[in-house]
Amino acid sequence: MLERLTEALAKFIETSGIYWLFNNLHLDKGLDFNYIFAGSLGNILMILVSLLLMYLAIKKEFEPLLLLPIAFGMFLVNLPISGIMEHASTQLTLDGEMVLLEGGLVENGIKYAMMLAQNGVDYFETAKEVPGGLFYYLYYGNKLGIFPPLIFMGVGVMTDFGPLLANPKSFLLGAAAQFGIFLAFFGALILGFDAKESSSIAIIGGADGPTAIFTAIKLAPHLLAPIAVAAYSYMSLVPIIQPPIMRALTSKEERLIHMEQLRPISQTEKIMFPIIVTLLVVLILPSTTPLIGMLMFGNLIKVSGVTERLAEVASGPLMYMITIFLGLTVGATTQAADFLNLSTLKILMLGLIAFAIGTAAGILLGKLMNKLTGGKINPLIGAAGVSAVPMAARVVHKVGQEEDPTNFLLMHAMGPNVAGVIGSAVAAGVFLSLYM
Repeated sequence: MLERLTEALAKFIETSGIYWLFNNLHLDKGLDFNYIFAGSLGNILMILVSLLLMYLAIKKEFEPLLLLPIAFGMFLVNLPISGIMEHASTQLTLDGEMVLLEGGLVENGIKYAMMLAQNGVDYFETAKEVPGGLFYYLYYGNKLGIFPPLIFMGVGVMTDFGPLLANPKSFLLGAAAQFGIFLAFFGALILGFDAKESSSIAIIGGADGPTAIFTAIKLAPHLLAPIAVAAYSYMSLVPIIQPPIMRALTSKEERLIHMEQLRPISQTEKIMFPIIVTLLVVLILPSTTPLIGMLMFGNLIKVSGVTERLAEVASGPLMYMITIFLGLTVGATTQAADFLNLSTLKILMLGLIAFAIGTAAGILLGKLMNKLTGGKINPLIGAAGVSAVPMAARVVHKVGQEEDPTNFLLMHAMGPNVAGVIGSAVAAGVFLSLYM
C-alpha cells in the first residue's frame, strides 16, 4: 500500500510544472544560449516579460485593452506543460505501429488519405484525432485572417474622418509616416530576410497590429508570432517611444503653435468618404479589400445615421470580444522555445526602427508644411501619422499641452492619425500585390 502511494506521489510530482522547470534548466551546456532558452530558463524569462507587460498595462495604462490580453496569453503559454496552445494531432495505426501526425483529422486526411489508401489503409477508420489546446482553436481566427478585418470594422465605427476631410493636407502627413515601413523593408532584406518576410516585418513600422497580422498571414506565416507581438507592443508603447522623438525634432516655438479651428463637415461628405475611398483603393489594390472594405463599412454604418444598433454592436460587444481573442492568441504564440531566437530579435529591432523613423518622417514633413504655410501647422501632428488610433493623436495632444495647456491639438492630430490607418493598409496592399 505504501509503495503504491509513494509511486502515485512520484508520478504526480513528475507531471507537475515545477518538476518540469527544475528538470529542464539545461545549465550543464555552458553558454549555449539557444539550448538554454529552449528549456525552462526561456519559459521563466518569457513569464517575467509577461509580468512586465501586465505592469505597464495595469499601472501605466499603456493601451490596456490590447496589452493586458497579450501579456496574459504570453503568461499562460509559458507556464510549463499547460497544453493551452498544444496543436491538434492525429493518431494512426500503420503497419501495426502507432503514428502521431501533427494536425487534425480532416487536415491530415486531405494530405495523406490517398497515399494511405494506396497502401491499403482505410484512413478514416483507423485514425483518431487528439484534440489541441483552447488557444490552438481560437488562433484560427488569426491564422485564417478573420480577426484583423473584424477589428478594422470596429475601428471604422470608432473613427471620425471629419478632421481628415476638414484638412486634406493631413493625408500627406499620414503618407509620410509610412516611410518607415519601406525603409524597414530594405533593412530586413539586408539582414537576410527574403522579400515576403521583409514585407511582413516592415508593416510593423505602421504600428498597426491588424494590418501586420493580415500581411504576415499572407506572406510569412512562420513569422506571425514575433511580428504580431512587435506590432501590438509598439502600439501599446507609443507614449514611451514617440515623445522623445517629438521633442528632439521640434523647437519649443514650434510646439507652441496654435492651429486654426477646423471647418464643419456635412453628413453628405462623411457618407461619401468611405464609399469613394473604398472604390478608389480597391480598384487600384484589390488585395486591400478585407481591410479597407471592413474599415470603411464600419465607418459607413456609423455616419449613415440609420444603423445605430449595428454601429453599437460593431464598436462595442463584437469589437471587445474579438480584441480579447486576438490579444490572448497573439500572446500565446510567444512560446519560449520558438520565440527566443536571433530572428525574433532582428524583427523587434527592425520594427522599433521603422516605427521611430515613421514618427520622425511625419514630424519632418510637418516642419516643412509649417514653413510653407507661414507657421500655421504645428509639426507635432505629423507624429500622429502612424496608425495607432487614437493613442498617437492623444500623445501629440499631451506633448503640445506640456508647453501650453491651452493648446488643443487632438482634433488636428486625428487627421494624420486616421490617414495613417489608410496608409498602412495601402502599404500592405502594395506588398501583397507584389509578392503574394
